[in-house]
Parts: sequence; C-alpha cells; structure tokens
Amino acid sequence: MTSSSKPNGNGGERGAPSYTRFIPREELQGFAAWTPDALGGAARAAPGAVPGAAPASPTPGAEPAPDAAALLQAELRAARQAGYQDGYRDGLVALDNFKRSFAAQTTAQVGALLQRFDAELAALESGIAETLARTAVELARQVVRCELATHPELVARVAEDAVHAVLLSARHIRLAVHPDDVALVEQGAAEVIAARGVRVAAAPEIERGGCRIESDLGEVDARIETRWTQAAAALGQSIAWHEERGAI
Repeated sequence: MTSSSKPNGNGGERGAPSYTRFIPREELQGFAAWTPDALGGAARAAPGAVPGAAPASPTPGAEPAPDAAALLQAELRAARQAGYQDGYRDGLVALDNFKRSFAAQTTAQVGALLQRFDAELAALESGIAETLARTAVELARQVVRCELATHPELVARVAEDAVHAVLLSARHIRLAVHPDDVALVEQGAAEVIAARGVRVAAAPEIERGGCRIESDLGEVDARIETRWTQAAAALGQSIAWHEERGAI
C-alpha cells in the first residue's frame, strides 16, 4: 500500500489522503477469511479453503482410504488361514509317516510271531511224533511178547528164516534155540533142517522165540532182542527188548 501528495489549487500541498490498494488474491498466501463462527470454537478451515464451501466430495472411481482395524483383521484372518493350512499339511505328513512306521512295526512283530509259532508248532509236532512212535513201539513189544507166549510154535518160522539166510555153501550149521523151543523147531522146521543138514542145539542163554545160527562162513543172530532192537531203530526208537516203561 502506497501514498502520494499533490498540490492543491491554492498553491499549497493538500494533505495526502491515505488509501488502500486492493491486493489480488493470487498475491496473497496463507490467509483465511474471517467468519462470525471463527470465535465460537468451530474448526478452522484449511488454508486455501473457501468459506461456506461444501466439503470436497471424493473423486469418482477413487477407493476410500482403508481402515487400519479392518486391515489388521484381514491380516489376522490371512495369518490364521495360512497357519491352518500349514498345520493341516504337516499333520497329514505326520499321520502318513506314523501309518508307515506302524505298518512296518506291526509287520515285523507279526512276522516274528509267526516264525516263533512255526518253530513251536514244529517242535510240538516233533514231540508228538516222537511220543507216538515210542508208544507204538512199546505197544508192539507187548504184542510180540503176548504172541510168543500164546503161540510159541512161531519160533519154527523164525528158525526157517534164519536157515535160509545162511549161504548154501555153508557147512557145519548149528541152530541154537531155547531148550523149551527145541522140540517145536525140530517139528515145525524139520524139512529145512534135514535139507541143509542143520544140527539143533539147546542154548539156555537164548530167550524163547529167538535163535542163533553158527557155521563155517559166519553167524546169523536171530535172537528176539536183536530183531527187536533193529525193528525199533527203524522207527527211530532205542527201546530195548527188556527195557521196562511201565504199563501203557
């Protein structure tokens, strides 16, 4: 704002009136128009805002400013979802590993159990077979003893078989039997004895039902205990003829 003095018509200077020059708005910066409600605690308008103007409306197409709480909730939801997916995936992997481990452990245990069962079953079968064979041999021994006592004439058949076992070229054949079996052998095997020139002799050490042949070519042992031992051995048993096992 400026002032100037001009001479008046009386030749003197007239007092220079002061006046105010209007300043264009574009030359003013940082000013705010005064309004009656400025002293009433109303919010001060933003610099450059036109008094009484309506609030600026959002630009069409522009997204509203995001809310911090909403962003936090969204991030929490995303984090929970990601954690759930990771936990679910890890849980499936752990479950699959457990199933594999459990299946392998169960298979090993079942395999070991089956092997032990097979071994025990084989041992049981072997024990049963051994018991059955021994029982059968003992029963057979009792049957043989009963047959010898009931049919003593069977010794003649034993003597014939023993004589046939001697080679035809053998000489000086001697047939030894129990004294009580001499007559039975001479009567029941008379034809063979005569054909081979066998001499029957009594031998008390030989048990009834058996015999022994001696010749120049060797000996044939057909005693009852010898034949019994051979028969029992064929069944895998070592029960002697005179071994007592008690009643069956």
